Amino acid sequence: MSGRRQPTFVLVHGAFANSFSFAPLQAELGLLGHRSVAVDLPGHGFGATYTRAYQAPQDLEGFAGAPGAIKGVTLADNAAHLIGILERAERHGPVILVAHSRGGITATAAANARPDLIARIVYVAAWCPVDLDVGAYYAEPEMATVDVAALGAAMAGDPAELGLLRVNFRTADPDALAAFKAAFLADGTDEEFLTFLSTFQPDENLDVGAPADRAQAATWGRVPKTYVRLADDASMPLALQDRLIREGDRLTPHNPYDVRTLEGSHLKWLVDPAPAASLLGELAVPLDAMPS
Repeated sequence: MSGRRQPTFVLVHGAFANSFSFAPLQAELGLLGHRSVAVDLPGHGFGATYTRAYQAPQDLEGFAGAPGAIKGVTLADNAAHLIGILERAERHGPVILVAHSRGGITATAAANARPDLIARIVYVAAWCPVDLDVGAYYAEPEMATVDVAALGAAMAGDPAELGLLRVNFRTADPDALAAFKAAFLADGTDEEFLTFLSTFQPDENLDVGAPADRAQAATWGRVPKTYVRLADDASMPLALQDRLIREGDRLTPHNPYDVRTLEGSHLKWLVDPAPAASLLGELAVPLDAMPS
């Protein structure tokens, strides 16, 4: 045996998503010879709640009021779950933690707690709050182009009463569907958009973290990090991605982001994953040569 320890990519999904989102990317990574694990955070994947009311013909009143399993799930729960996976993966070699969108909040919390488990963290148009809490960024100029009201057109139920966020991704409302496509996959075909939309789950938890969950220089700041900018992202604008990069670099000037850019929208890198797989493979090369 060569004594080399093959790195493992641990992939963390965004809001309303799950491990299924990463299947095409994992196929590309596998064909390039890389090992990967796609995570389902608590209340996601087969742990998600799907009610009969959500099925066609939809019972919108019943759907809006049905309880959801993700109620009460916290960022701490997500981080603990992810850390457990990182511990298992790290036994077999270095771990490259890859987070998309809201998954960056969980990845950051895990890196704050256990930087020793992560050889590199990769944010793909992902949240890594430094100066502000996540919710506060929505009031900043970098998010001015995001039409939150349009995206909320398919919201169902009262988050305060349900204890979760619920969206009807199976809506037939053309305005809501147009808003979703513009935000997430404007550069995809209608068929690609509807296929991806069908993988979304209706419920998401409410906890996006507090000041203590922002990136911490003493722990998170020790981990080598890459930020992959998505150049045509409408739901997480490039201006915000660049701001998060600047804030992270100010926090740890001795360990700045390795910045890369992929063309495309928020979801295009997952629909057409070959460029992203090639980029990630480049990041694995130095780790692939590490001795056991």
